Amino acid sequence: MKRILLFALLLICSSTFAQMVTKVTDPVDWVNPLMGSSSKPDLSNGNTYPCIALPWGMNFWTPQTGSNGDGWAYTYDAHKIVGFKQTHQPSPWMGDYGQFSIMPMTKHLNVTQNDRASWFSHKAEVVKPYYYSVYLADHDITTEITPTERAAQFRFTFPKTDSSFIVVDAYDKGSYIKVIPGQNKIVGYSTRYAAGQLKNFKNYFVIYVDKPFTLSRTYNLTEEEKGGRGGRNRTETASLNGSLESTADHALAAIGFKTRAGETVNLRVASSFISIEQAELNLKREIGGDSFNATAQKGRAVWNKTLSRLSVSGGTIDQTRTFYSCLYRMLFFPHKMYELDAKGVPTHYSAQNGEVLPGYKFAGTGFWDTFRALYPFLNLVYPSVDKEMQAGLVNDYKEGGWLPEWSSPGYADCMIGNNSASIVADAYLKGIRGYDINTLWEAVKHGADNTGPEATGRRGVEYYNTLGYVPYDVKINENAARTLEYAYDDFAIYKLGKALGKPESEIAIYKKRSLNYRNLFDKSIGLMRGKNKDGSWETPFNPLKWGDAFTEGNAWHYSWAALHDIQGMIDLEGGNKAFINKLDSIFIIPPVFDDSYYGGVIHEIREMQIVNMGQYAHGNQPIQHMLYLYNFAGEPWKSQEHIRDAMAKLYKATPDGYCGDEDNGQTSAWYIFSAMGFYPVCPASSQYVIGTPLFKSITVSLENGKKLVINAPNNSDNNKYVSAISVNGKPYNNNWFGHAALTQGGVINFKMSAFPNKTRGTQQSSFPYSLSNEK
Repeated sequence: MKRILLFALLLICSSTFAQMVTKVTDPVDWVNPLMGSSSKPDLSNGNTYPCIALPWGMNFWTPQTGSNGDGWAYTYDAHKIVGFKQTHQPSPWMGDYGQFSIMPMTKHLNVTQNDRASWFSHKAEVVKPYYYSVYLADHDITTEITPTERAAQFRFTFPKTDSSFIVVDAYDKGSYIKVIPGQNKIVGYSTRYAAGQLKNFKNYFVIYVDKPFTLSRTYNLTEEEKGGRGGRNRTETASLNGSLESTADHALAAIGFKTRAGETVNLRVASSFISIEQAELNLKREIGGDSFNATAQKGRAVWNKTLSRLSVSGGTIDQTRTFYSCLYRMLFFPHKMYELDAKGVPTHYSAQNGEVLPGYKFAGTGFWDTFRALYPFLNLVYPSVDKEMQAGLVNDYKEGGWLPEWSSPGYADCMIGNNSASIVADAYLKGIRGYDINTLWEAVKHGADNTGPEATGRRGVEYYNTLGYVPYDVKINENAARTLEYAYDDFAIYKLGKALGKPESEIAIYKKRSLNYRNLFDKSIGLMRGKNKDGSWETPFNPLKWGDAFTEGNAWHYSWAALHDIQGMIDLEGGNKAFINKLDSIFIIPPVFDDSYYGGVIHEIREMQIVNMGQYAHGNQPIQHMLYLYNFAGEPWKSQEHIRDAMAKLYKATPDGYCGDEDNGQTSAWYIFSAMGFYPVCPASSQYVIGTPLFKSITVSLENGKKLVINAPNNSDNNKYVSAISVNGKPYNNNWFGHAALTQGGVINFKMSAFPNKTRGTQQSSFPYSLSNEK
């Protein structure tokens, strides 16, 4: 009898599991927003947080396990939640801006972070892009959140008690809060930001509660720093105000009421960078009278529509989860900073001049990371979104005099390069129109010839434009890396000017300067190297030394930075064979390093070391394209081998699922492009270099209504090599695809094999674009 019951139980469980599997047909159900959240300052597995938001939404929500001001707002190994935070944080290293938090609690009203914190477990946590739920054990409360672009709904399920509370924390650095019991309403603003200089910056919020308050209070909090990184060791003291309104360094409010067992209390929340009145308008427009469930269903529909632009089949469950989790992460940054006024006209607070002006605005991204693949992906799959972003860049320039290199939300002094040139050029070269490209042309030229505030323009430009490089001995940090990136950026400007029909007399200088990378190539070692003002080499020199002349990397990482002229690099190395040998050496040299410039092991170094792939450091951006470079020298099968290895080894839809900082969608974009079977090694060339597709089939639904189908029916873990390609039924022998051809749709068929085809793609005529080959 026991055996019969057990067999029946197994049948029921199997049936239930099968139903669960068959239900995962919507792409949003494959997403794990916790991918990359098991991170800390000295080891990044992504440095992400669960983002409960809509694609490119103005506001994100996340459970907060870290202290206020701590860039690691949510870490997977934490055990307590201190609040549910509205965030705009692009990176823990950059910090947040315009944040506030909401926290329900019971028993005793103690409003400081430590006192209101509650134990939680991932076992009682549901995390979806459009929905979050968690049980707060200390308060016996279940919290649920569902977002819109500029608003959100909360649903708190309380126990039976006469001591139920909701705490609203407007953060430090200057904040305001007011409780209006007669309207069941709380309003306020936060001024906290972490980077750059901002005028008149406020993130206004409005909160409506569907239950009358029997208790209303405001507090001022004082904090004492005890040392440590990013606010991790602060103590707080709360002082009760005698008023329902508080303007202070750190303002906070609490409301209270009695609740029945299982009673739900609903909050409707919205914010604005413009005014409280605009926040009210955002709330009315985006939520109105919708129920919590209706908002969640609308959010789910938005995510499914956005994610389903790419449809995959024929992969493993893990591969599918990883694919859609990476795609989810790509669709947040930069986020919208514009709002719709009463007439529906896009309007924005300007982080450049502090005024409220008409037009689009985006923020929260670093171009040093995202020019490489994130923006090229938008230009291929979501061009209408980048059209708005380009219009936003026009406003950045008009309002501040510079294009940003890092926006957070204004100009931020972080990273190097003048890669806004690539962002602008790639969009236009790939056919995006409908914005003021002439202003952007002036903007990229201005940035190329001047040094601006907060990392805008080019630091060391006076040397770069005269010597052809930024010298090592003039106290401009990361000089070799700057030279190499400026050279690519000059190429992007040259290509844009050519596409705009600008006269040769205007654009020739940029083409000439794009070859400046040659000035730092040391033939004696076959690598890039810092050079002094007098033309002598940096001495002593260790190619394994991180930082110094380079940015978060060493000579082995930056020696491939001439994205636009790989053939020129091959010629410098002495030909295809020498170039291939140099690429091979990256994986042969053990993951040893010199950290003397930093005075210790930075997390990027540690992440290279522990994955045991030689000097290949996929966790940081400068070398991510390198795996595709075998295509330029006649051995594309080696690219296929290393790409598949990196996808399998370095990505998984788990809390430790990345191999370094995810960085605003860039590291995810590498995976998505690679899974499709190609990658934009040189964005402004309008070519994608072929790798090896991951799935048996991927269908890309393009905005123009056409479909691009990528088939690899005999694909598998073993069959990772490309033996033949056909495009629309015709044999295809190039090692690249053109953007214009892909946007026409069609069918690409890959024939895969367990063994490399060492004849396909080996001829010079098959190689991708290089400036040296331009006629």
